Amino acid sequence: MKSTSLPTPRHPSAGRLAVTILGAGHIGFAMALLLQQSGDYDIEVADRDPVRLAEVAALGIATRLTADDASLEAAIAGRFAVLNALPFHRAVTVATLCVAAGVHYFDLTEDVQSTQAIRALAAGGAGSVLMPQCGLAPGFIGIVGNDLARRFDTLHTLRMRVGALPRYPQGALRYNLTWSTEGLINEYCNPCEAIVDGVRTSVPALEGLKTFALDGVEYEAFNTSGGLGTLTETLAGQARQVDYQSIRYPGHC
Repeated sequence: MKSTSLPTPRHPSAGRLAVTILGAGHIGFAMALLLQQSGDYDIEVADRDPVRLAEVAALGIATRLTADDASLEAAIAGRFAVLNALPFHRAVTVATLCVAAGVHYFDLTEDVQSTQAIRALAAGGAGSVLMPQCGLAPGFIGIVGNDLARRFDTLHTLRMRVGALPRYPQGALRYNLTWSTEGLINEYCNPCEAIVDGVRTSVPALEGLKTFALDGVEYEAFNTSGGLGTLTETLAGQARQVDYQSIRYPGHC
C-alpha cells in the first residue's frame, strides 16, 4: 500500500531476498515449497508447532519455533518480507510488528475488520508495504473481477463465485478443509460486503442460496464474508449489483 524504503535482508545470500513465512500449516508449507523451488529467496518458516516445523525442515528449509509475541518479533526483525499464513486473528498483531521493524507484510486473510485495521496502519505512514488479502479470494478473484468490470462501458451486475472443492467429496458436509478452520468459520459467520441496487451494503452469511450445474455436476453457492476484498469500494458508483458466494456441493449449506 505504501513504501518509502526497502528493508535490508537479515541473511542475504547471493542476492536472494530474506523472507519469513509465519505458519507451517497446509498453506504455509505450500508457500515455502513454491518459494524454495524458485531459488530466489532465503526462506525461514516460523511456527509454534515443532511437528509441523520438522516437516518443513525435511525440505531443507530453515525453521524457527515461535512460542510468543517476543519470539514472533525476533522472527520478523531484519527480514525483507513476511508472508503471514497464521489464522486471521493474528493478522493485525503481525502487521503491527512488521511496521515497527520496517518489514514488508503480506497475508491471505478474509477477515474484513483485520484488513481495515491494516489499511489504517498503512495510512498512518508505514515505511513498508502492507498488503493483506493476497490469496485466491480475497485476492486473485478481485483482480479478475476488476479486470472484467473495466472492459464494459456500463456495468450492471458482477457476481463472483469461488469454491476450492475436493474432487471426491466425503462426509455430511461433502467438503475437505485444506486451510484455516478459524478462517472458514469466520467467513461463515460475519456480514458479507456487497453492492445491492447501486448501494454498498452488507448481506448475511449463509444466505442467498443458489444451485447450478457445471459440466453435468450439481453445485450450490451462498454468501460468505470477505471474498470480495475491496472490490465493492472500487466499483461503488459503477455497478448496480456486486456480490460474492462460495461454491460447495449440494447439502453443505
